[in-house]
Amino acid sequence: MTQNHLYLVDGSGYIFRAYHQLPPLTNKHGQPVGAVYGYTTMLWKLAEELGKAEGPTHLAVVLDKGSHTFRNDMYDQYKANRPPAPEDLVPQFPMIRDATRAFSLPCIEEAGFEADDIIASYTKAAVAQGWKVTIVSSDKDLMQLIQPGVDMYDTMRNERRGADYVMGKFGVSPEQLGDVLALMGDSVDNVPGIPGIGPKTAAKLITEYGSLEAALEAAPTMKKSKMQESLIAHADMARLSRRLVALHDAMDLPEPLDDLTLKGIPPEPLQQFLDHHGFKSLLARLGAPAAAVAVAAASAVVSDMAPPPPPVQDAAPPIDRSQYETVVDEIALDRWIAEATALGVVAVDTETDRLDAISCELVGLCLSTGPNRACYIPVGHGGRDMFAERPQQLDRALVLAKLKPLLEDDAVLKVGQNIKYDLIVLRRHGIDVAPYDDTMVMSFNLDAGQSLSGHGMDEAARAHLNHECIAFKDVVGTGKSQISFAEVPLDKATAYAAEDADVTLRLWTLFRTRVANEGASRVYQLVDRPLVSVVAGMEQRGIKVDREALSRLSAEFTAGIAALEGEIHELAGQPFAIGSTQQLGAILFDKMGYKGGKKGKSGAYSTDVTVLEQLKAQGAEIAGKILDWRQLSKLKSTYTDALQAQINADTGRVHTSYSLTGAQTGRLSSTDPNLQNIPIRTEIGRQIRHAFVAEPGNVILAADYSQIELRLAAHMADVPALKDAFAKGEDIHAATAQQLFGEVNRDTRGRAKTINFAILYGISRWGLAARLEIPPEEAQDMISRYYERFPGISVYINETLEKARERGYTETLFGRKTWFPRIKAPVQHERQGAERAAINAPIQGTSADIIKRAMARMEPALAAEGLGEVKMLLQVHDELVFELPEADVAAASAVIRRVMEGAAEPLVKLSVPLGVEIGHGPSWGAAH
Repeated sequence: MTQNHLYLVDGSGYIFRAYHQLPPLTNKHGQPVGAVYGYTTMLWKLAEELGKAEGPTHLAVVLDKGSHTFRNDMYDQYKANRPPAPEDLVPQFPMIRDATRAFSLPCIEEAGFEADDIIASYTKAAVAQGWKVTIVSSDKDLMQLIQPGVDMYDTMRNERRGADYVMGKFGVSPEQLGDVLALMGDSVDNVPGIPGIGPKTAAKLITEYGSLEAALEAAPTMKKSKMQESLIAHADMARLSRRLVALHDAMDLPEPLDDLTLKGIPPEPLQQFLDHHGFKSLLARLGAPAAAVAVAAASAVVSDMAPPPPPVQDAAPPIDRSQYETVVDEIALDRWIAEATALGVVAVDTETDRLDAISCELVGLCLSTGPNRACYIPVGHGGRDMFAERPQQLDRALVLAKLKPLLEDDAVLKVGQNIKYDLIVLRRHGIDVAPYDDTMVMSFNLDAGQSLSGHGMDEAARAHLNHECIAFKDVVGTGKSQISFAEVPLDKATAYAAEDADVTLRLWTLFRTRVANEGASRVYQLVDRPLVSVVAGMEQRGIKVDREALSRLSAEFTAGIAALEGEIHELAGQPFAIGSTQQLGAILFDKMGYKGGKKGKSGAYSTDVTVLEQLKAQGAEIAGKILDWRQLSKLKSTYTDALQAQINADTGRVHTSYSLTGAQTGRLSSTDPNLQNIPIRTEIGRQIRHAFVAEPGNVILAADYSQIELRLAAHMADVPALKDAFAKGEDIHAATAQQLFGEVNRDTRGRAKTINFAILYGISRWGLAARLEIPPEEAQDMISRYYERFPGISVYINETLEKARERGYTETLFGRKTWFPRIKAPVQHERQGAERAAINAPIQGTSADIIKRAMARMEPALAAEGLGEVKMLLQVHDELVFELPEADVAAASAVIRRVMEGAAEPLVKLSVPLGVEIGHGPSWGAAH
C-alpha cells in the first residue's frame, strides 16, 4: 500500500518571492499581476512533482489570514517594525487566492493563527497517522518541524532539507532549534532574544547545556563576561522569545486531512483563470506536460502580457543627506534589518579600503529602504597603524552574522550598483547574496549606445535624478594627501556611502518600470542578470600563472626589442626614439621620403597602425619592423612584465575583472589585466598563453564556439548555401571560395575567410582592399560577387540599416537593444562608422547573449553530473576556459559541449547547428 505523502505549501513565502523576482506586470484589465503570475508559475512548477514516486498524494496551500495573531496578545511589539505591504502587492492577494483555487487545490487560512501554526498542526496530525510530510518552504522557523518522515523542500533552489541541513546551518538538531532562535532573537519579527548573542553563540550554549532553560539556570555560575550578564539580565525576555518562536501544533484542523487528497488538476477552472488575466503563454501550454510548462514559464513571463502603464506616483523627495543614519549599536542594526526584511527589497553597498575586490578589506556596509531612508554601518574605520584612535563601531563579525540571513533571504531582493563587486567582497566573508538586481546592468540593457557618458552611478544620478553625488576624491582627497576610506571620519563616510545606497534604490525604482515597459525584460532577466553572480565567481577563482615562464619570456622579449631597435636604426640611417610619434614621422616622411604622410593639429605626422600597414604594403621594410617592435613592446609591458606584478600574494593566481557593460554589443570586457587581447594567431601570443597553467593534478580545458558569428549570419540572413554547408559540417571558407572563385586552394580559401568575416562588419571596398592588399576596384568586385552568391546577406544588411535609421537601435535575437545616435549624422565618417557597427551589432550581440546563457547554465549542469570540481575560469570572446581534474576531462567535455550547443534554446531556435571545439592540456596554450 502506498504511503500517504502530504505537501504543505507555505503560500506566503511564495508570494513575496514572486513579487520581487518579476518586473511590475499588468494584466489585460490594467491590474498589477507580477506576483500573481510568478505565484502561478511556481505552483505549476510544483505540479511537476504530482504523480512522481516522491510526489504528494495530498496537498494544501497555507496562507496568513491577517496580521493579528495570539502572539500579538502575548507580546504587543511582535512584528511591530514591519511596514505595510507594497502598494501594488495588496490588490494581488485576492487574485493569488484565486490562482490557488484555479488549480483546484485547498487554500487554508485561519484568523488568529499564522500559516506556520497551521502547517505545524497538519504536520503533527499527518505524522500521527503514519504519513510522510514535505513542507514547501525555506523559512527557518518551520525547520523546527523536521523529524523522521518530515522534510522541507526549497523549490527555488530545488533542494530537499532534513535534519543534516539544520545541523549544518545552525549547529543544533531541529528539536533544539527553537531554543537557539529564542536566544538569538529575530529582528524581522521583533522577537527580542538576548542582546549580543548571535547564531554561533546560541548554538554553542544549547549544545553545552542541552536547552534554553538549562543555560539560563547555569548563567550565574558561568565565567564573568558580557554574555553572562546578558543571560542573567534578559532571562525573562529569552523565555518570552521561546514562547513566541514555538509553533502552535494543536489547533483544530480547518479541513480534515482526507479532504486534502489530490485528484488531479481539472483544466477548466485553470483555463478560465489564465484567460481572465491574459496569461497567454501559460494558456497555450495548458495541455502540455507539466515539465514543459515549467521550462517555458520562465521564458514566457517577459512577453506574456502588455507592459504596464507608468505608475502614477509622487515624485521622490530631493536627496537629504542629513537624514542618513550611522549605525553603531545592535538595536539600530536590528531595526534596519527588520525594516529591510519586511519590505522585501533593500539597496546594498559595501565600502572597502581599495578597489580590488579580491584583496580589499571591508570598511563598512550601506543599506537603503526608501528615499532618504539610508544608513552606513562602519566596521573597519581607524588610522593607518594599531595606535591610531578607532571610532565607535560594531564588531565586523557581529555585523556580518546579523546581516547574513537578510542578504541570503530568498524573499528579499538586494539591489546594487555594479553588485558584482559586492558579491565578491561578501562571499569572501561567507555570505552568498541572492536574489539581486543590478542597476548598472539595467541601465546598460536600457540605454547601451545612447549619448549618456556611461552607466556608472554618478552618471546615472546626473542623467535620471538630476542629482550630483558626492565625489570620491572629495572624501578621501587626491595625490599624496589621499587617505584610505578607512580613515574617513564617520560623518563624512556616512554622507558619501549612504548616498550611494539611496541613489541606487531610486534608480532601481525608475529602471524596474522602464525594463518592463521598454522590452528589456527578456535580455535582463534571462541573459545578463543571472550572469552577474557567475562572473563574480570566475573573478574570485582567478587563474594560476607561471611566474618563471613569464620572467623568461620578458627576457626574450627584451632581447628581441633590442634587436629590432638596431635593425630599425640601421634602416633609418640614424638612432632615434622609436616610441616618439614626432621623431618617427620625421624619419619616415621627411628623411626617407615615403608618400602619404599627413600632419595633425599638433604638427606631427600620423604614424598609427593604419599608416604603417599602408607603408608596409608599399614595400617599406622599416614599417614592418616598427609594427613588430610595437607589438613586442606592448606584449612585454602589458603581459609578461605586468602579469608578474598582478599575481595575488594570497592566492598565487591572477584575477581579471569582467565588465558586463563595457562593450556596446553586450560582450564581456576584461581589465586589470585584460586577458582578451592576447594574440592567438601569433607564436608570441601562444607563448604567453602557455604561462597560464593548471594546479598539480589538474588540466586546463578550452571550449570554443566554431565560427559562431558566421553561423548566426547564415541563420539571421537566411542564406541557404551557408546553412546547408554548416548542416553538413563542411569547411565554410572553402564553400565560400568555391562560390566566389570557382576553385578552392590556399589563396582562394584565405581570401574567402577574410571576406566572410569582413562583410559582417560592414567593411568598405577600401577596407577590404587594405586587408587583401588589392586595388579598391577589385575589392568592390569581390563584395558584389559575394552579394550575388549570397543575396540574403545583402538583404539582411539593407534591412538592418533601414530599421536602425528608423528606430535608432538594433536588436539581437534575445531582444538586446544597441542604440546608434549617430546613424543619421551629417558628418560622413561618423554616419558610416555607426552604420558599420549597426550591421554587426545584432550578430555579435546575439553571439554574446548565447555564450552568456551557456555560462549561466554551465556550473549547475556540471554539478548535476557530479562534476563539481570543474571550475570555469575565463571567458574570452567565443571561448570558455576551465580548470578541472584530469580524470574528469571526458565527462566534463560532454556536458560543456551539450550546454554550449543548446545555450540559445528554448528562447531561440536556430536553423544552423552551433559547433564547439574542445581541447585540454597543462596550460591554456596547450589546450588549443
